[in-house]
Amino acid sequence: MPITETPVRLPIPPLPRGFRVAGVHAGLKRNPTREDVALIVSDLPATAAGVYTTNLVFAAPVAYDRRLTPGRNFRGIAINSGNANACTGARGFDDARGMAATAAGLINATADEVLVLSTGIIGEFLPLEKLGRGLERAAAELGSDDAAAVRAARGMMTTDTRPKLAGTTFAAAGTTYALFGMAKGAAMIGPRLATMLGVVLTDAAVEPADAQRLLREAAETSFNCVSVDGHMSTNDTVLLLANGAAGGSPLSGAGLEAFGRALTTACETLAREIADDGEGATHVLRIEVRGCADRDQARTIARAIADSPLVKTAVHGADPNWGRIVSAAGYSGVRFDPAQVRLRLNGTLLFEAGTPVRFDADAVSASIKSARETLIELDVGPGPGQIRFYSSDLTADYVHLNADYHT
Repeated sequence: MPITETPVRLPIPPLPRGFRVAGVHAGLKRNPTREDVALIVSDLPATAAGVYTTNLVFAAPVAYDRRLTPGRNFRGIAINSGNANACTGARGFDDARGMAATAAGLINATADEVLVLSTGIIGEFLPLEKLGRGLERAAAELGSDDAAAVRAARGMMTTDTRPKLAGTTFAAAGTTYALFGMAKGAAMIGPRLATMLGVVLTDAAVEPADAQRLLREAAETSFNCVSVDGHMSTNDTVLLLANGAAGGSPLSGAGLEAFGRALTTACETLAREIADDGEGATHVLRIEVRGCADRDQARTIARAIADSPLVKTAVHGADPNWGRIVSAAGYSGVRFDPAQVRLRLNGTLLFEAGTPVRFDADAVSASIKSARETLIELDVGPGPGQIRFYSSDLTADYVHLNADYHT
């Protein structure tokens, strides 16, 4: 089933100082209009941090990047789509390093100063000759304008219908810093992480330990709180580069806290965009779970609701089927008192104190049909644990896209 692309959502955030990017078509994808190689270059040595899939079966790029991050003196990230370089053994690792070395040679760096990301079909070796030619073209087309940013983001896409971009600024000690993020993901999306790639860039100076801690914390409330189909992939990676091009000492105190907030905001925006672009999706599910003993319990309940095919198809059909939601929470493995449960759908109370309440089913159904986002609010008790979790509905198009996708 062909992928129908949609335009990038405007406005396009500007790149932070000292970064240049490019995206080109190198022939890894059959469609010549779809970029499949991207290159990100920092003109200054940058701090790098990374968070990765927890799948025991992980791809060569994950193995390569994990051993290098967190760290200093990074100059770039080489990215390809159309080929995951996963389940490719020792050759796959050598190819990942070769990909880094090729990119490094084009930007006057060493292989260990370049990180790599791959996404696409599992179990096939990287076509290094094509990839090398693509990286050469990308290096010749590096830019910092909106068009370059969009092409680089497109170079990460597989079954995505549009690039996913986010950006913001934050201030510390009289200096204004920029933060830019881009991500891909539309299916095989399961918590911790998902089948997704993400890159965040900032012109602030950040120490490696601080960058790693704050990226991990941001991922906990963003990329680890999104699920399209509950299927955890082999290549999931989010990388952060902080090059200090805006000047000043490494952030600390209030400045570091401001950076952490900006980072979390950008990651949460990208996570929602992934759910919104779920394969075949017609609705985003925003699931708010409150009243648990802690955040992990809230996440477990939210994930059970998000991954339920019955909940997802009910939303697709605009059916306010409260029983599917409540029962999913009940089998999540988290203990709670059903007599304290309260459920709202798009603001309408459907279930309280262990029993359903009277509501206008037609009105609630109409509220689902009329909006892209469906809000599920579930309170299970008096505890402080809460979470916001994103998912998407389940449609016939999802089945067609994945039945036709070559594996």
